[in-house]
Amino acid sequence: MSAELYIEKISNLVTGLNETSLKSIKEAANAMANSIKAGRPVYYYGSGHSALPCLDVYPRYGTFVGIQPIHDPRLTWTNVLGPGGTPELLWLERQEGYVKNVFRSYDIQPQDTLIVFSHGGLNAAGIEAALLGKENGATVVAITSMQNYHKNAPKHSSGKKLADVADIVIDNASPPEDSLISIPNWEEPVAAASTVMGVVISMTLIAETAKILSDQGVYRATFASPNVVSDPDHDLKVYEEYKKFHKSISGY
Repeated sequence: MSAELYIEKISNLVTGLNETSLKSIKEAANAMANSIKAGRPVYYYGSGHSALPCLDVYPRYGTFVGIQPIHDPRLTWTNVLGPGGTPELLWLERQEGYVKNVFRSYDIQPQDTLIVFSHGGLNAAGIEAALLGKENGATVVAITSMQNYHKNAPKHSSGKKLADVADIVIDNASPPEDSLISIPNWEEPVAAASTVMGVVISMTLIAETAKILSDQGVYRATFASPNVVSDPDHDLKVYEEYKKFHKSISGY
């Protein structure tokens, strides 16, 4: 019955977003739409498993030019042991000062939106990304577990957690332990929730942002499955639009 129980629990968390997080999701989507309408990016950032929603958001079918993941492979799970493995990543994402070097590649401006994913909201990587966004005047959105926020003390030298830094906080509704299922004769819970919830919230933001832009008469080139477009070069043309956008925000 554990499979059925997980489906039930994760479904309840997803549907519960209408009550717990919809107001914040709509507020964040408005900020995203304003950035994209101004020709500026919406940055997505996360480390560890929190990088997965960032990797999923662009480029992929159903997302559009203006979304810019900040992907640091050193803070993404690419291995279990050795380079990119568990011990290295867990150490690195807790090191204060590291993320500043990553963000030097991005010209963050006040018209930008920065979305930071961190289930725990305690590691230096997410907190310092948000702090850098704030220093540059961007609108910072945190997607994090508010249950975890209320349960744990801050670990960063600033005395802040991720939610303390952000302009907008979206609760991922996942419990501090993340995993949802308890198994008899098995000490640790299994089957995590935060990645599922992060991707659901991310795509909810994409849907709401597109609707806001459309209502304002704004369109951005969108990746699409060849099953729904007649032009076989459609996605190649989206890449060309992205190249123009990237040059406009980076200068190269």
